[in-house]
Amino acid sequence: MLKKTVLLSLFTLISASAMAQTNTTPVYLDESKPVEQRVQDALSRMTLEEKIAMLHAQSKFSSPGVPRLGIPEFWTTDGPHGVRPEVMWDEWDQAGWTNDSIIAYPALTALSATWNKKMSWNYGRALGEEARYRKKDILLGPGVNIYRTPLNGRNFEYMGEDPYLTSKMVVPYIQGVQSNGVATSVKHFALNNQEMFRHTSNVIVDDRTLYEIYLPPFKAAVTEGDSWTIMGAYDMYKNQYASQNKFLLNDILKGEWKYKGVVVSDWGAVNNTEQAIQNGLDVEFGSWTNGLSAGTRNAYDNYYLAKPYLDLIKSGKVGTVELDDKVTRLLRLAYKTTMNTKKPFGNIASEEHKAVAKEIGEEGIVLLKNQGNILPIDLNKTKKIAVIGENAIKVMTVGGGSSSLKVKYETLPLDGIKARFGKNSDVQFARGYVGDVGGEYNGVKSGQDLKDNRSPEELLNEAVELAKNSDYVIFVGGLNKSDFQDSEGNDRKSYGLPYNQDNVISALAKANKNFTVVLVSGNAVAMPWIKDVPSVVQGWYLGSEAGNSIASILSGDANPSGKLPFTFPVKLEDNSAHAMGEYPGNKEELAAGKGKDQKNPINIKYNEGIFVGYRWHDTKKIKPLFSFGHGLSYTTFEFGKAKADRISMTQNDKITFTVTVKNTGKKAGAEVAQLYISDVKSSVERPAKELKGFEKIFLNPGEQKEVSFTIDKTALSYFDIQKHDWVAEPGDFEAQIGNSSDAIKTKIKFTLK
Repeated sequence: MLKKTVLLSLFTLISASAMAQTNTTPVYLDESKPVEQRVQDALSRMTLEEKIAMLHAQSKFSSPGVPRLGIPEFWTTDGPHGVRPEVMWDEWDQAGWTNDSIIAYPALTALSATWNKKMSWNYGRALGEEARYRKKDILLGPGVNIYRTPLNGRNFEYMGEDPYLTSKMVVPYIQGVQSNGVATSVKHFALNNQEMFRHTSNVIVDDRTLYEIYLPPFKAAVTEGDSWTIMGAYDMYKNQYASQNKFLLNDILKGEWKYKGVVVSDWGAVNNTEQAIQNGLDVEFGSWTNGLSAGTRNAYDNYYLAKPYLDLIKSGKVGTVELDDKVTRLLRLAYKTTMNTKKPFGNIASEEHKAVAKEIGEEGIVLLKNQGNILPIDLNKTKKIAVIGENAIKVMTVGGGSSSLKVKYETLPLDGIKARFGKNSDVQFARGYVGDVGGEYNGVKSGQDLKDNRSPEELLNEAVELAKNSDYVIFVGGLNKSDFQDSEGNDRKSYGLPYNQDNVISALAKANKNFTVVLVSGNAVAMPWIKDVPSVVQGWYLGSEAGNSIASILSGDANPSGKLPFTFPVKLEDNSAHAMGEYPGNKEELAAGKGKDQKNPINIKYNEGIFVGYRWHDTKKIKPLFSFGHGLSYTTFEFGKAKADRISMTQNDKITFTVTVKNTGKKAGAEVAQLYISDVKSSVERPAKELKGFEKIFLNPGEQKEVSFTIDKTALSYFDIQKHDWVAEPGDFEAQIGNSSDAIKTKIKFTLK
């Protein structure tokens, strides 16, 4: 790989030198010319074979440029919260580099839980700098698939259940990454809402649900964020695979949304040359696991958009209109990335990046419960702290699928707690339970050996004894990134905590009342012990600074301000996909064995429609364990009475709502004011309320600020299937402002004429 890059660079320098001497710089290399003119000039100089070569991979993570013209190859990389370590040219095995360790940032559930658009920009910029330093051109992320079921193994890589929140958080992330001359590839377009049967399923969803719930984050990513690439998904929609899907790619993405960027296939998601040509795919990756074993010298030439495409053109069966469109898009991308002479150099593992990771972790942590205000921990009264639970000592940056990382360091929760509390308190650890003792994924090794041959009874007795003899107990548990938990490829098997943790938590709650449960997960979990535990913290996967971020919250150095980006149901049956929809697929087809291969895909019908997450809970009045938007603080806030600059509006008007938020406590902190809109009377079924605005505000004790939300008719609209358009129905509406979907503090009615 290094040899090829050096040769290409030398060729480009020699070519540029020769052209400078003859003073005949081609238009495509002339930076003074408009990009579109340069693109068309480059396209006109390319041979048919060179154009075809650009449309498919040449290695696991790269695709060719045009060496003859000095157009560099593209290098892609996972993932959404850190730059993946280098792998072999043709294989998934590690390349064995010693300079590809990076900073791991909090997973995207944690970023979304900040409800802070500035944090999203900081995240994207820092991650983009590391990708740029590693000479990557396309970052394969962020993920914006909607949280439909808490069993989805890949939810930790996404941004929650609400299309509005996800849309507003993804745009600054994209802009931050791309400010470094590195493209984002927003994924997975679309309807990839579970891992089980992801290669062998056909999603059945009505147009209203598609447009109101599952498409908005992707639309925002390309129309507002200008993501330079977008990645197709594995699943089928209308019986066509998403990475070669006419309806998603041609009709919606490139048609309705006028997308000018590049559509990248997910790795191995293509299976038909004609559909790939006609239905909007631009570049194909990963169609064979090993690029050397398909029976020819270079198996990449056998990809669906490779020699098969070339043969169809030469035989006259297809034309070159689609080919030129695909190459045009790739050339536009090149001028923004590989041929962008003004992009910065980037940097890696800087002190600023570490600070960004820690701050996002602190802002994303959600204080779910704090009965009796036992958090933050009072150091004056706490001389001995018991830390219990495997997740306090388990590396979480390794594993989980394609987002598995090789990091410079990872501060574990136990280490962070010891560093913060160890000077004043005696911090002791007990295992409590044994879960996943593995520490390797795809050749990256955590270096840990977590084997423990003691019985569950021995582990529990040790933990309870330590808890009884301590002033304070912190249990760090939850899920991990092993298969069938928070991991790509499979879904969770149940909603409950694994490894007998419920029994451990219940026993610890009886042993000591000064007790906090810290859950490390990217998903909601059942909490049968919730009434017995005074304090619960949702800790997410927080990356390199995980332990320090958690310790900051427990100590009160940072005041928690995270809000849940998805609902925690009491039980799995309270989730709409499990109550109304088909999960993991049609029951009759499951019984018949469908979904085992692509010849017999299984249908998954979204019977719940638009009623996803809090839209279901609030409309059907099903009390959640913890609601969407919920999150406590170490201070208190008071909302004033909502005001509006008008009480009626026309279809062309805007209306502004204002509310005063005051910090009525004794500690500086941040609150998230959330605007929900309710259609009082509608001709179609609508949710009880929908999020249409949010703002995070930082307030000192006694300080108050006015928050404003301005909306137009788009915030009042639903998608009309018959008109295939958004409709704002005249009538009465209600603006509801609060700090979670089930904690509305003030309301105001208004009318749309």
